[in-house]
Amino acid sequence: MPNIKSAKKRVLVSAANYERNKAYRSALRTAVKKANSAIESGAADADVAVKAAVKKIDQATAKGIIHKNTAGRKKSALVCKLNKAKA
Repeated sequence: MPNIKSAKKRVLVSAANYERNKAYRSALRTAVKKANSAIESGAADADVAVKAAVKKIDQATAKGIIHKNTAGRKKSALVCKLNKAKA
C-alpha cells in the first residue's frame, strides 16, 4: 500500500478509471454481439444494430478504450459480415 499522498490518490484515480473503462468495454462488446447475432439470424434491423455497434466502437476509440486500428478492424469485419449476409 502506498505511503505518499499522491500515490494514494493515484490508486484511487486508477481504480475509478478502470471501472469506467470496464463499463465502456462491456457496452462495446454487448453492442458487437447484438449486431453479430442480428446479422446471423437475418433480422430486419441488422442495419440498425450494426450502426449502433459502429457508434459504440467510435466512442470507445475517442475515449482511448481501444486503439484506432482495432476499431477499424472491428468495424470492417462487422460491415463485411453484413454485406455478405445481404448478398
